[in-house]
Parts: sequence; structure tokens; C-alpha cells
Amino acid sequence: MIPQTVPELVARAADHPFLGQHLALGEGIYHDSALARFEGLELASAYEPIFDISVHALAQSLSAAPESVDRFGDELGFQAVTVRLDGEPYDPFDRIEDDPQLVTLDRMSRALHAINFFGAQRHGLLFLRVHERLLKSVKYDHGRHFSTVLVSFGLNPSRIVIELPAAAVAHRTFLGYLTKSYQRYGFKVAGNLPNAGQILSVSDMARLDFIKMDAGLALRDAMVKPLVGYANRLRIPLIFNRVASEAQFDLLQQYDVRFVQGPLFAVHSHNGTV
Repeated sequence: MIPQTVPELVARAADHPFLGQHLALGEGIYHDSALARFEGLELASAYEPIFDISVHALAQSLSAAPESVDRFGDELGFQAVTVRLDGEPYDPFDRIEDDPQLVTLDRMSRALHAINFFGAQRHGLLFLRVHERLLKSVKYDHGRHFSTVLVSFGLNPSRIVIELPAAAVAHRTFLGYLTKSYQRYGFKVAGNLPNAGQILSVSDMARLDFIKMDAGLALRDAMVKPLVGYANRLRIPLIFNRVASEAQFDLLQQYDVRFVQGPLFAVHSHNGTV
């Protein structure tokens, strides 16, 4: 099957009763990107890389030339971030109190990121965050709507990782239900640990595809080594995110950490990370 381009996917979105109202092809520097229009704002996609540093990064130094894109390792995939056209992140949760309106915006944003991700023929997995308020607003069949949209566009849900917030991971029964629901509709699921100890209960109610942990908190509490060991026993890939400095990165490498993400690795362009 020939991969579809962004313009082709935007053209398909025009026939969708909801997305056709909000998504359009950009102009100027955004000519090869889909944009979303919502309440007078124009929103775009940016992508943070998630690196597998076990491949060859240990043999390389962070002091390598900044333009050497692969100096950290191979990319597992990318985390999508909704941004305004000036590049600043757009977080609607402090601005919008109406939950149904938030669900609408979330569905629009996820479709936007998927179109820009698949249409640009990016490799790896696409990680999409889901906010706790959205999880509670949708009562059942989490993932059904988004999966239906993707399939209608000829896109593969199995390359998308739905990332659950720490508040959901802290409730084991809810976590188990959500994980099974999203996986039933073809998605992979990642869970953010609210704290390092929460990893002990992760496997009780849910078979997550990925676990995420704040690198700064794990390093502060001297929990990197035990987290890596327990995740290896669970056979669930563990991603340390929010890596903010070279010092943190160097410490993580000492503990055989495999997957990393954070501001240290992010170099944004108008439609993602380069």
C-alpha cells in the first residue's frame, strides 16, 4: 500500500462530518502540514523524539556536534505536542471548563497529529497523551471513536501509543479497564507512574505496553536502578522522560536505561522535531 501524503489525508478529512470543519492544509512554511482551527486559534503539531540509547549512544558523547541528529541513539518514536503557530505549546485544560468541548478538541488534536505523523512518513510509534478529564468524560469504549477514524483514513492504530496520565495509573481497576479497552481497538498503551513505587502494582490489573517515569524524580529518589530491574522482570519497556540536562542523561546511562525523552533531546521545527 502506497503511504498517503499530508495533502491526501487532509483531503480525506474534508469529507468527515466533524474534522472537515476544523482541519486544513497550511500555507507558507506550513504548506506541507495540516493545521487545526479552533475558536479563533490555529494549532499545529510538534513532535518530541523518544530515543533508544542502547543501540549505539553509549559509544558516543553528548559533546558530539549538535547537528548530529542520531547521536543519542535510534528513535523508538515521537510524542505529539499541540502547539500554536508561534511554536508555543497549547494546553486547553486550564482554559476550557466544558468537558464535552474538551473531548471535541482532543479528538481534533489527535486526528491532526496522526495526519501530520503518517502523512510525513515518520517512522516508529506515535505517542498521544490523554488527559484525566477526558478519560472520565467518555464513559465506555475508550478508543473506539479514534480507531474508527483512523481506519477510515487507512491508518494503522497499532502504531499509536495512547499515553495515560499518572492519576489513571494510580487507580489499578480503572487502569486495567482503560488498558484493555484501548488495546481491544488496536492501540498500544503507556502509563505514567505517579511515583516509583507504583510500578509494583502495574502488572496486577493491566498489561501496559510501555511505562513512563519522570527522570528527575527517579534520580532524586535513587530509584533508577530498581525501576530498570523491575521493568525488565515485567518485560515492559520503561521510558525515562523529562530528561532536562546532560548530567541527568549521563547518570541514566550508568544504570542501563534504554529509552529516554525530554527537553535535552528536543529540537523543534514547524511540523515536529528534526
